[in-house]
Amino acid sequence: MKLAEGLALRAEAARRIEQLRARVVGSARYQEGEVPAEDAASLLTETGETLDELETLIRRINRTNAMTVIDGGVTLTDALARRDVLRLRHAVITSAADAAAGRDQRGAVRQLRSELRMLSALPVGELRAQADALAREIREVDVRIQRANWEVDLVD
Repeated sequence: MKLAEGLALRAEAARRIEQLRARVVGSARYQEGEVPAEDAASLLTETGETLDELETLIRRINRTNAMTVIDGGVTLTDALARRDVLRLRHAVITSAADAAAGRDQRGAVRQLRSELRMLSALPVGELRAQADALAREIREVDVRIQRANWEVDLVD
């Protein structure tokens, strides 16, 4: 099985666990004299089995990510960490540029001659250029990660 398939199975297991959790909660109590919609105990058993499968998948994915070396001698784990930090950095820079440009204010801002003017404390153009460069780097790292996901076999 390829790593990408394992990732898809992990996502499906997480969705299934959330659905089962909601069903357990919905069936955990019922009114006297009525029959519960579902058997909460069997749902809990099924949830436990699915959680065990999820744990196995996560372990295999983590081992694969740690062992897989992609372009430039970087492990897949390192590339994932890099992508996550780049996304956070991009969000901060974009938010800062939006705030400096006045985009964080609600509605139109009227300004009379007698009012104090709002000034930007940050260079909006430079921040936008940084955000664009970060977005490009995120895409490049993501392409390398996605390529590895479809080329690498999931380890046992």
